[in-house]
Amino acid sequence: MVAAKKKVVEIIHLAGKNDKYELLELESKQVLAAWGVPVNRTELARDLGEAIRIAREIHYPLAIKVASPDIPSKSEAKGVRVGISSELELRQAFGEIVNNVREYKPDADIIGVTVQEYLPPAREVIVGALQDPSFGATVRFSLAGFWADVFNDFSFRLAPLSVEDAREMIQEIKGYPVLEGIRGESPADVNALAGIIQKVGQLAHEFPEINKLDIDPIFTFEAGKGAIAADARIVLGRSK
Repeated sequence: MVAAKKKVVEIIHLAGKNDKYELLELESKQVLAAWGVPVNRTELARDLGEAIRIAREIHYPLAIKVASPDIPSKSEAKGVRVGISSELELRQAFGEIVNNVREYKPDADIIGVTVQEYLPPAREVIVGALQDPSFGATVRFSLAGFWADVFNDFSFRLAPLSVEDAREMIQEIKGYPVLEGIRGESPADVNALAGIIQKVGQLAHEFPEINKLDIDPIFTFEAGKGAIAADARIVLGRSK
């Protein structure tokens, strides 16, 4: 835990030193990984040559996403490609992503792209945390997609919370049957998911300078096969 805290402090301190309050996806995942939250392998490529080299290390298929502090919604800017299965596809996707983002926001600072381990289809959920001015660190959980966007189907807890608290959060949402398994599906790995929720709460509690944290989505596999954060965003509070 000491090493984990040290790593998180280093990342936050460097961001503050550079007067940066929103971490890149890669930096956000580094914070989560240091804290014991499973993340898919994610590497920064500043140009196409680096992207090709990293892709050969990670192996196809893979996903790439634009890396820019000016593009909080990568999907909206058409800055994401998944299921890339060859170097030819990677070359095409790299150029398309950069062009799409340039059209979306011409003055965006594009650092490069992140080349990421591709995750197979799974049930997707969202785990977040924020610093409430009255109550402190608060954790939120929901299924991803229309469950959150249309039905506002969320559960909340104050942090820190236990793994048992996290399990209760999962079971409270109306969409819980999706995780239990419907139409013959196997149940999702609720234990792994509860562990992630508990760790997110602990992280937000111990680092109040983390103003907001969103992991959207977390891919939750069948029971016993774990859950992995596929995207993450951390926003730091500004000094007063």
